[in-house]
This record gives sequence, C-alpha cells and structure tokens, in this order.
Amino acid sequence: MSPRRFPEDVADDFPSPPMTFDDRSGRAVEVRAYDGSEPEHEALVAMYTSFDPADRAQGIPPGGESRVRDWLEAILDEDCFNVLAWCDGEVAGHATLVPDGDGESYELAIFVHQDYQEAGIGTRLIRGLLGYGQRHDIEKVWLTVERWNHPAVSLYKKIGFETSNAESFEMEMSLRLCASEDDE
Repeated sequence: MSPRRFPEDVADDFPSPPMTFDDRSGRAVEVRAYDGSEPEHEALVAMYTSFDPADRAQGIPPGGESRVRDWLEAILDEDCFNVLAWCDGEVAGHATLVPDGDGESYELAIFVHQDYQEAGIGTRLIRGLLGYGQRHDIEKVWLTVERWNHPAVSLYKKIGFETSNAESFEMEMSLRLCASEDDE
C-alpha cells in the first residue's frame, strides 16, 4: 500500500466544543467532548445499540451490545479524541479521531443516529471534532467512505477534505488540520 497523501494547505480554523445550535428540525443540540463518565458512556452505548443496521458502513458500528461495548473500549481510549452531539438528554451522534499506526495521523469516523439524520448535526459534529483536534495540535486526518455515499462525500468535501485515494470501492479522503513543526 502506498503512503497516505495529505494536502499541502492547512485547513481553516474549526470551532471547538462545547457549542450549541438548533438543528434543521428546531431541536436544541449541544456538541461537547466526551468526558468518560459512566452516564455518558451508557448514553453512547444506548445510541449504538439502537443504531439502524442499514446505516452501518464498513462493518461499523457493530451490532449487539457486547460487541458495541468492545468496540467503544478501543475508540474511547485515552489516545483518541471523541465528541458527542446531545439532544433532549440523549446522544444523537458521535465522532472520533483514532490514532493511525503511523504515529502521524488520525482516522475520522462519524455516526449520527437515524432519528437525527439530515438535520445538520453531522456537519456540526465533524466541525466540532476537527476544532477539538486543532486545539490538541493534530496535524493530519483521514477517512474512508464508500464512493456511492454521495451525501457523505459531499459533506466531507464541503468541510475541506480532499480525495487522496480512489482506487477501490472506498474513497480515502484527507485533510491537513494543523501545520507540522517541519512546516514552520
């Protein structure tokens, strides 16, 4: 596999959580960093256990509570960065930055519960996660998306991601979030 490519230009600044907004349905939504508390963790487990299997992509999130808990244990690790979208006391969405094995970049994943999709929450959630990443000096972010998922591809492009590899049924997109020390 060839080395991952990232844009030369650094992305614009993104807002950092906590932040609040009204979604397109008029619901009050708060995006905030995951705090690791038991009630917050259980609310996240509840979101994923009721996640529509039709909305799963690339095998995630997994199905079944025990598999969800195992998966969350890996992506809620202290080396990962996580933000949640809250609406009416429940988790409406979750976005994470997971360190890549290369030690230089992070993989982005985002999930919005089916009851909250197409309301603008995903856009704000990604922007909040990227702002949180900028605040922690993360330099490079990448993701994969199924090429037929036009709404997601469009969203990622709008935010500033560029296609870095499109050789399979999945597209890889990347973003330079912060300047590296080598760039200064």
